[in-house]
Amino acid sequence: MVLPALERFDLEADRLPNRWYNVIPDLPRAPEDFVDPATSRPVDSAYIDRRLVPALAAQDRSMERWVSIPPEVLAQYRVWRPTPLYRAHALESELDTPARIYFKFEGGSPSGSHKLNSALAQAHYAKRAGIKRLITDTGAGQWGSALAIAGALTGLEVVVYMIRSSYERKPDRRNLMETMGAKVLPSPSEHTAVGRQILAADPGTPGSEGIAASEALEAVLANPDSRFSMGAFANHVLLHQSVIGLETRAVLEDLGEEPDHLIASVGCGSNLGGFAFPWVADRRAGADIKILAAEPDACPTLSRGEYRYDYADATGQGPLVRTMTLGHEFVPPAIHAGGLRYHGAAPLVGMLSHEGLIDAVAYRQREVFAAGAMFARLTGLVPAPETAHAIRAVIDVALRCKSERRASTIVFCYSGHGLLDLGAYERWNHGLLEDVEDLDQLAAETSVTS
Repeated sequence: MVLPALERFDLEADRLPNRWYNVIPDLPRAPEDFVDPATSRPVDSAYIDRRLVPALAAQDRSMERWVSIPPEVLAQYRVWRPTPLYRAHALESELDTPARIYFKFEGGSPSGSHKLNSALAQAHYAKRAGIKRLITDTGAGQWGSALAIAGALTGLEVVVYMIRSSYERKPDRRNLMETMGAKVLPSPSEHTAVGRQILAADPGTPGSEGIAASEALEAVLANPDSRFSMGAFANHVLLHQSVIGLETRAVLEDLGEEPDHLIASVGCGSNLGGFAFPWVADRRAGADIKILAAEPDACPTLSRGEYRYDYADATGQGPLVRTMTLGHEFVPPAIHAGGLRYHGAAPLVGMLSHEGLIDAVAYRQREVFAAGAMFARLTGLVPAPETAHAIRAVIDVALRCKSERRASTIVFCYSGHGLLDLGAYERWNHGLLEDVEDLDQLAAETSVTS
């Protein structure tokens, strides 16, 4: 029998989750408090509520395992959710592996990625609280696009500080945000004191997620009607993204499958947490499930970071947070997977990595694009550079299964499509894409010897 390249499995519409899953009650211990750097004490409600939408701040602190999804948000989810689970027969055949490879497809949302799961929720709570404007940072533009769409649908103003390298390399993302009515600024910018200071010190900086977050936080504190909106870092974001894992789990149970490997890309951790956290309790109870985070070698937060307190942004505009970090002043090279260029992991992801419940592997961008291009030619789906990190890890795990003759079940999160990243694929197709890690090492060696 000739198998199709992809086999699709759908969750019935009436089984769309109506509650988000909060992993905190199932963790080995409670996450550490955020610390106010001005007082060296845990942040109080006045500190956090001035920066975040109060309902979202409350979700960050919640110890409830299940949180009801507001009917208005659920109605918006139904536009594209539940999302399909696919089996990648063509990839299995190409790798000649006994492993079964499935992926949860989050590329069919209006924004093209998983990010809209949280953007719609955040916009809903902000509108309900009477907040007029949400200000955020974005890397590759996936989060900024999602929040711009959510703002347009709910009638909120949206301001996006987009890291400069992505602002220049990904004009289609910027165009999408602006079409939705958002104001998009390259970061670092001349619009904030933080941005002007960084530009004065390094006019050619590519920017970073940490710098963009600093600018966004400064702008929030200057505008009483505004609040900061996060695309990955906070507990409430991972809570909202749990619809991914809950749907995936339901379909796998219908198929009689139990995952051996759960794989997702990680910059900060929103799709990894949303996808894999619904299995954390099983993992802690002894289930042989490996959770693998695939990250860029240019920004290896989990692979080579330290577990300690650090600022969540580049200049200390926000609180001190304990997580895996490369240091808040770290500015990674301008890789095409702009959404993975963040110096620190989400605190929940960082803690689980530190506790040994999440493994991590780091890749250079040429091997990532090789995996993404292979996947596209086998399936017809072009993955975002961020998603291609997960695919690279899937290929490696599947080949290990082949060498060990293990018929494992591998499931990964296809976090977003790459149809607005074709400029990067053009460089790959024409042999122009370089490993920036090698370039940085070469520059460092040249500087030392000259």
